[in-house]
Amino acid sequence: MADHPSVLFLEALAAEVGKLLLANGQRLVTAESCTGGWAAQCVTAIAGSSHWFERGFITYSNEAKIELLDVGAGLLAEQGAVSEATAAAMAMGALQHSPADWALAITGIAGPGGGSPGRPVGTVCFGWAGPGGQIDTDTRCFSGGREAVRAQSVGHALQGLLRRAECLQA
Repeated sequence: MADHPSVLFLEALAAEVGKLLLANGQRLVTAESCTGGWAAQCVTAIAGSSHWFERGFITYSNEAKIELLDVGAGLLAEQGAVSEATAAAMAMGALQHSPADWALAITGIAGPGGGSPGRPVGTVCFGWAGPGGQIDTDTRCFSGGREAVRAQSVGHALQGLLRRAECLQA
């Protein structure tokens, strides 16, 4: 048995997100680092996603975060790439560089190396930005190998977006 969400589960989550965004006439943009575009891949696996998915940014390096999303070099130096502040800046930058209504951002340490005592392998930070300037962040520490950490990250990001978009709809 897998120690992480299946591709079918992740795509089902993406389909739920899509139904909600489509019903609200809204679109999504993604900003991904450690997941390397996996969230965008799950979204674009859904037929008709072009009606609610605007674009995705894969900003694996700090330079890409700075150039494509306007994440501050000082912020990265002070907080690090794996921080809630960086995830929030990635989400806001993605919104500012697209006409989308919602952004999700993922940045973390998928492993097997790269961890530290303060930020062990499996540490992933998330940012969600929505209509009206709403910004939320979260940090999780996932277990398992690189694929498991990445899959759990995509699942958490999509579930987080779904919860936030449902709350605004209610």
